[in-house]
Amino acid sequence: MIRLLAIFLLLLPVQGVSQRASETNAAEMRWLDRTTGELKTFILVVGEPVALGPIDVHLHSCRYPLDKISIDAFALLSVYWTKDKAELFNGWMVASSPALNALEHPRYDVWVLRCKIL
Repeated sequence: MIRLLAIFLLLLPVQGVSQRASETNAAEMRWLDRTTGELKTFILVVGEPVALGPIDVHLHSCRYPLDKISIDAFALLSVYWTKDKAELFNGWMVASSPALNALEHPRYDVWVLRCKIL
């Protein structure tokens, strides 16, 4: 009987939980040079890359929970080495979990703080 119940529970469709999100064209970001200790907060706009030292940061999208812009941010970013355009990072960064998908560079750190409405 217990096996039958377990099989029945495994075959039930699982209802996924999705979060509705809004999208903006700007994000507030932070950059750190670990060698010099220089820390810079800046606004990054879609289509307007920012050069920070020898890296270029590009924003493709910034999303946040519907009607709650200050709670969390999910930014789709690309980071390139300026000299040869080598890609250092391409993916989503999450403000509430910066270590989840971080830029892997020995000297520079970049992370998203929040989405901005401009």
